Amino acid sequence: MAMEQTKFDKDALLACARGELFGPGNAQLPEPPMLMMDRITEVSEDGGAHGKGHITAEFDINPDLWFFECHFPGNPIMPGCLGLDGLWQLTGFNLGWRGWQGRGYALGVGEVKLTGMVRPDRKMLTYKVDFTKAVQTRRLTMGVADGIVEADGEVIYQVKDMKVALSES
Repeated sequence: MAMEQTKFDKDALLACARGELFGPGNAQLPEPPMLMMDRITEVSEDGGAHGKGHITAEFDINPDLWFFECHFPGNPIMPGCLGLDGLWQLTGFNLGWRGWQGRGYALGVGEVKLTGMVRPDRKMLTYKVDFTKAVQTRRLTMGVADGIVEADGEVIYQVKDMKVALSES
């Protein structure tokens, strides 16, 4: 059964990272600096483009973020893999929010398109994940979703067939 709460601030995301939001042994977000969002603005189990659920979050960009210093010196760019990880993080969060049990892990992604960059002058990333499938059986708990990342309203990353599973082992 899904939680009634549909918006989560940074404190709630940190509680999730500590394993307090969905309970021990269930979906967790990573702690900073790998936590790739500052707030979740919407989550559902039946909304989105396909009626199978969605989740939207925001990440405030500032020039002091850890990855700008090392990727790349003199030409700072957020690694694209971190944007993809943010989409995976949200996909797993949605499964835990639904009340589904187990620890989350990424299974893969079908297609990734990177059409823009996140430089230190950007202000905010918006992540949007739309589920195409959400499966919970006796042997399998998995979400399949498409996602986009926008930087200041401009679509810069697009993914198709992102897969995240929950496992109790």
